[in-house]
Amino acid sequence: MPSAVYVVSIDPQASTVWWANRITDLPFDFSQEHETPQNLAVLKDTGARVHVIANQKGGVGKTTTTLNLAAVVAEVLKNQKRLHHIFIDTPGSLQDENLLLEALKYAHDVIVPMPPEGLAFDPTARTIQKVIEPTGLPFQVVINNWDPRDGVADLEDTQAYVDAQGWPRTRTVIRRYKVHTRASVEGRVVTQYPKNRVAMEAREDFFRLALELGYGGAA
Repeated sequence: MPSAVYVVSIDPQASTVWWANRITDLPFDFSQEHETPQNLAVLKDTGARVHVIANQKGGVGKTTTTLNLAAVVAEVLKNQKRLHHIFIDTPGSLQDENLLLEALKYAHDVIVPMPPEGLAFDPTARTIQKVIEPTGLPFQVVINNWDPRDGVADLEDTQAYVDAQGWPRTRTVIRRYKVHTRASVEGRVVTQYPKNRVAMEAREDFFRLALELGYGGAA
């Protein structure tokens, strides 16, 4: 039976492929299409909602957000018998902007992961102002990879910056956990983490995000 969730990577670095290939029991369908972006055209005929995860700065957590958000949505919709949600992981570079623009043609909305660090501000602003906003697509910034042990100063500065730009952002913040950074090596997504307190808190962030974005139900 086909999965209710499908993940597509158009990132030439193919980190999503490397991660997905290490997962024994992948909870969603998956393909890599950076060499065949024309294949994205079939997405418009699926009837599914298409969510693009985008930021032209590398290392902001696009792949982690894509795979873990897809995993929790697949968990919620595991008894569904048709495709409901498609998540597209995009390149973190200006050189591959054509691939991002191709994905945005078929998107219903855009998720913009942004870590709470000053170096992410300008690249995120360029992605939103030069690429996403001209499409008219709805988008939300998700503050990602925040370590509570560092205190709230960086988080609050980032929230204030996003708000000052007038960008919508989610209330949910994705916290940094070692279990997230090890997941790709261990071949896991968030719904497959060990049963312990830290792992439960890590999963909770993505379930809360899916619920806030309205991805927990059928499209």
